[in-house]
Amino acid sequence: MSDLLADEKGQDTLPIYGNPGHLARRFHQIAVSIFLNETQAFGITPVQFAALTVVSAYPGVDQRSLARMIAFDRSTIGDVVIRLEKKGLLQRRNGKDKRIKCLFISGEGSAMLEGLAGPIGSFERILLEPLAEGEQKIFMYLLHKLVNQNNELSRVPLEVG
Repeated sequence: MSDLLADEKGQDTLPIYGNPGHLARRFHQIAVSIFLNETQAFGITPVQFAALTVVSAYPGVDQRSLARMIAFDRSTIGDVVIRLEKKGLLQRRNGKDKRIKCLFISGEGSAMLEGLAGPIGSFERILLEPLAEGEQKIFMYLLHKLVNQNNELSRVPLEVG
């Protein structure tokens, strides 16, 4: 155990625990866990929530554009859309080119987004509450900066609009 380090609480830690990639993965795990706990009554995942939010903001968006707008893999966005359609939250309609499906949020999907406002607010509060208010602002600023400036290094870069 000599290659273990002790953190400020006296707990043994490995050097990997200070690695930014490891911390980002752990933060993502924690965020998903809190999200699923807070939205449990709705039975929705973070990716499904992102998809519904974008389709609500851009009625008629096609699946390929949706994938780019939530930085999600094109090959699996279809599965997300199918699940949302089966739940009655989205509708797929033929576009001008029948190979392209345009997406529209259903009334039930809109109602779900409205109902999720409280749980999403609670999720964000719980996720950030270990930080003081000023630290939360700094953290979010730095997180945005890291994500935005490294966007093109992603396997699936975010493309808005």
